[in-house]
Amino acid sequence: MASLRASPFPRRALASYFQSVRLQPTPLNTATLLPRIQPTRSPRTCSSASIRPYHSTLHPRLPEHEYTNSQTAILTAALHHIPAHGFTLEALTLGARDAGFLDVSVQLLPRAEFDLILFWLASRRGILRSRVEEAALFTKRAAGSGRDPASLSVEEKTKILIAERLRMNTEIKAHWQDALAQMSLLGNIPISLSELHALSNDILSLAGDSSVDGSWYTRRMAVSAIYASAEVVMTRDPTPDLSETIAFVDRRFEDKLVLKEKFEGVGQCVSFWGNTAVGVGRSWGMKI
Repeated sequence: MASLRASPFPRRALASYFQSVRLQPTPLNTATLLPRIQPTRSPRTCSSASIRPYHSTLHPRLPEHEYTNSQTAILTAALHHIPAHGFTLEALTLGARDAGFLDVSVQLLPRAEFDLILFWLASRRGILRSRVEEAALFTKRAAGSGRDPASLSVEEKTKILIAERLRMNTEIKAHWQDALAQMSLLGNIPISLSELHALSNDILSLAGDSSVDGSWYTRRMAVSAIYASAEVVMTRDPTPDLSETIAFVDRRFEDKLVLKEKFEGVGQCVSFWGNTAVGVGRSWGMKI
């Protein structure tokens, strides 16, 4: 007590000093002991912009060649002027006048002459279908050979349809080279090939082709190749009834049949040797 009294430090200062050095209990932080629970996230949803399309953007769809009522009226009237003026703006202008439109109305057709070519091709396909549906085309051809129309094979009907479609170009034969030149332009090739495929598909469908295997594609490719080459021959055919062009089509079908027989013969030969090899291997005890 004497020492405390003699201490130069006042009593209050000593009390505050001892309180400052007293060990204080550290509060327990439960957040550091318990496992951290991550909040559940909702499943990620893909926005419409991030969904990848099935078809590649590098191969856009073909431009549509469907026409409005005004465009159809102009093009329909212009078809009658093609034999005299060809696939030209003049034919379109005359068609617009016949349909009751002003000359400037041809601007409704952005592709101009090429639209007239496409409309000609589409209209001829429609006429070909109507002639088959009327059952007059095959009946007339079969009557010439004294046969029943039902006995005609798919190949024979296909040749009849190709010949009939080529004869529709008789009156515009002099202008068809210009049309082929228009269709061979780089920007017009895709839709021209699409129209050629549509024609070959119509021909085989009207002929009664019911193939569902790989020959569905090969037959349409063959018909497209035969018809496209026949159109080139037609432009140089001097006969009025296109007899040379029809004879060319007959020769191409004969070549097609010969080529088909050769491929079938090779396939049969390969199949025979394959079966023989399998039989020999099994006779030797091989598990084949």
